Amino acid sequence: MAAYANPEVLVSTQWADDHRGDPKVRIVEVDVDTKAYEEGHIPGAIGWSWNTQLCDTVQRDIIPKGPFEKLMAASGIGNATTVVLYGDNNNWFAAWAVWQMKIYGHADVRLINGGRKKWIEEKRELTKDVPKPPTKTYRAKEADFSIRSFLPDVQKAVAQKKVELVDVRSLQEFTGELLSPPGLPETCQRGGHIPGAKSITWSKACNEDGTFKSRDDLAKLYRDAGITGAKPVIAYCRIGERSSHSWFVLKYLLGFKEVRNYDGSWTEWGNLVGAPVEKP
Repeated sequence: MAAYANPEVLVSTQWADDHRGDPKVRIVEVDVDTKAYEEGHIPGAIGWSWNTQLCDTVQRDIIPKGPFEKLMAASGIGNATTVVLYGDNNNWFAAWAVWQMKIYGHADVRLINGGRKKWIEEKRELTKDVPKPPTKTYRAKEADFSIRSFLPDVQKAVAQKKVELVDVRSLQEFTGELLSPPGLPETCQRGGHIPGAKSITWSKACNEDGTFKSRDDLAKLYRDAGITGAKPVIAYCRIGERSSHSWFVLKYLLGFKEVRNYDGSWTEWGNLVGAPVEKP
């Protein structure tokens, strides 16, 4: 069985347990908000809320460079810190944090394979204590958007048929039967998918315990749907969080050379006047 293309981007729950007191390592739980974190988290882990700390709350965007630097510094993260992320929903929002940290050039950032789910299933220690790490100095690099797609990029790529598009939403969202997962507020005017996109639901990359499937199984999953990496790959979902998970798989576990996350995703495309939409 082939090893992942970049195995260093994953750590096991045991590794995280062994290094939770390491001063060179900062463990962070990333969820849509901090409710799960407040119920109990890995000892020594700090908590980040996706909807208030990793997103611009005024305009729809990732947080700017300055606030990103402040968040890292306040979290006890320096440029040389090994940052180990995990979260709920099989690491949806933790993968978003990996993507955003890579945009700003952090060198060593990893995911706990299996995330919060596996940690709890293994009955490992949880705490409600909130650590107060010493503030560090942090300097981010200028944003690298080679791993991010904006609407004009996607429109051009679709028109020229020079991209492999991966829609990672549920099949019901892909077909237009559903506009969004039940209970989630961000929605759209029209259902369907971007013309030419292949449906590969993000969760198919995971085992029952939340860990990632083997490299061979992942390669087959995407290959069978026609995603080979022969062209640049763009992944999208509804608001970009599930597609950041698939971006992580394609870029780091399979080693595709050019992979981007289109975080505008379906809430942008599905509300756009004049944008073409496909349905079965």
